[in-house]
Amino acid sequence: MKQRVYVDTSVFGGYFDSEFDIITKPFFNRIFAEELILLFSGTTQEELLKAPEEVKSLVRQIKSSNTE
Repeated sequence: MKQRVYVDTSVFGGYFDSEFDIITKPFFNRIFAEELILLFSGTTQEELLKAPEEVKSLVRQIKSSNTE
């Protein structure tokens, strides 16, 4: 069974922040490799609609089958 991980909006932005990318890039690589199931709320989804384009692009790379 895959581990399910809840994240908020800041985690997506952390992928592009040099202060946090050492943690968030390997985390997202595990998501892209389908090792983890990503959970996020409707509020997070709404906030991501207003996010910078690079963050939106990151979100689009995540397979819907790998989210809840």
